[in-house]
Amino acid sequence: MSLSNKFLAQMRAATRSLMRRGPSVARSVIRESVKTATAMQTGATKAALDQAEQAQAAARQASNQASYDPASDMLADLSRLGGNPFNVPPLSTGAAAAGLPGRFIDGSYGNEAGTRDYKLYVPGSHAGQAAPLLVMLHGCTQNPDDFALGTGMNEIAEETGCLVVYPAQSQQANPSRCWNWFNAVDQQRGQGEPSIIAGLTQAVMERHAIDPARVYVAGLSAGGAMAAIMGTLYPDLYAAVGVHSGLPFAAAHDLPTAVAAMKGDFRAHHAPGKALPIIVFHGDKDATVHPANGAELIARRRRDPADITVVEPGAMPDGHAWTRTVHRLPDGAVHAEHWVVHGSGHAWSGGDTRGTYTDSKGPSASREMMRFFRTAR
Repeated sequence: MSLSNKFLAQMRAATRSLMRRGPSVARSVIRESVKTATAMQTGATKAALDQAEQAQAAARQASNQASYDPASDMLADLSRLGGNPFNVPPLSTGAAAAGLPGRFIDGSYGNEAGTRDYKLYVPGSHAGQAAPLLVMLHGCTQNPDDFALGTGMNEIAEETGCLVVYPAQSQQANPSRCWNWFNAVDQQRGQGEPSIIAGLTQAVMERHAIDPARVYVAGLSAGGAMAAIMGTLYPDLYAAVGVHSGLPFAAAHDLPTAVAAMKGDFRAHHAPGKALPIIVFHGDKDATVHPANGAELIARRRRDPADITVVEPGAMPDGHAWTRTVHRLPDGAVHAEHWVVHGSGHAWSGGDTRGTYTDSKGPSASREMMRFFRTAR
């Protein structure tokens, strides 16, 4: 939407109120600013927003999602303020590896851009042979233990012999632990959070036997947006990308454009470098990140005129229906897949309900991503 100077001034006042007087006052300021912005909209826009709110409420009932307050969510997810007024308590450590033979190791990596902790799952079958590595970037309010449990990726790692590393966003960088995909500095190679994640990836590769041709990156929501950034900026490091409920590379450059992008109004941007194989999952009832972002992720890839596109419908028993669109290169190799999960909201498809932002009624995004990574090129 079109944001007036008054609206932006009120947003700045909200952040100052949060720092001085806490989230309740900040929410009040933001709600007042939203009223100002809403007054600028046409009746059609208001109706669309009402429908989005209704869809969001339905999605929260259908999926295992955290409660959503638009005012505090905007403030928590898209700022760099100190403190952590909206963050959910972390799960007890070790739950994501309970009963598995592998090791779930704590680690930390830092460079001039900052330091991030991480958890690394090493399968019990790993005995020094060159193995694949998957970098998993969590969503807002999540942490490595929560994300590993909700996606079930450690269990799949045991089956496939893949190491999985879960970088943890710090509360100092973002109070709601969102990766800062919307900041210009965090969309540049060798700068900001991309440099930290890339350096962390390389550090794990140096300490463990990793096949450099089989290193992948995936994420959910803000983590999905950051995964798209990593694949765009570091095609020499990663072989393929998985994005669940995320956004395209450089879809925004600040808070107002981030809010717009999440509603499906993203800016066009030419992505540098070669296009990596990509698999995208998105629920068509996602009221947090508009499903148009998933379609745009696929549309932005460089396509050969002779590409073959196949549309495959399907459904889970007693669960969601889905549509998978497969893009094959002229030689038959799969280069992109777009999964639209019908009836699902802002949640990891086929996930474990013990984790946050999961929807157990959908096809397993974790298994399909791992399959795609092993076969696509």
